[in-house]
Amino acid sequence: MLALGLFLGAAAKKQYVDGAIVDVQQKATTRVLYYQVDTPITQDDPYYEVSVRIKDTIYFGRYTPMHSHDTLPEDWTVGAAVQARVDGHHLVLKRPGGTEMSFAFTKTPVVKPVPSSSVTAPASK
Repeated sequence: MLALGLFLGAAAKKQYVDGAIVDVQQKATTRVLYYQVDTPITQDDPYYEVSVRIKDTIYFGRYTPMHSHDTLPEDWTVGAAVQARVDGHHLVLKRPGGTEMSFAFTKTPVVKPVPSSSVTAPASK
């Protein structure tokens, strides 16, 4: 019975699908560390915003690294193919080494229909 439960739990995990990176931006949030007299002493904390197209939907996610020197994989550039899955309020991308990187959704996913120029007209007889 336990084996059946483990099998069903593993089968219920969402599978990765093919996606493509639409946009990557490195940004920073400024936070106040403390005040010296009336002057705020601040620190910039970097984060990344990534947009990924899966089928006809674009997902927008934000990743805040644990350390300021942590970066995204170098081959994650605009147009790069990635393996992705949606997990609750997160977009999960598979890194080149096989580990996962989770991005919290920042916007509502946008459905982008395929442009009409990429659809070929049926041949006339």
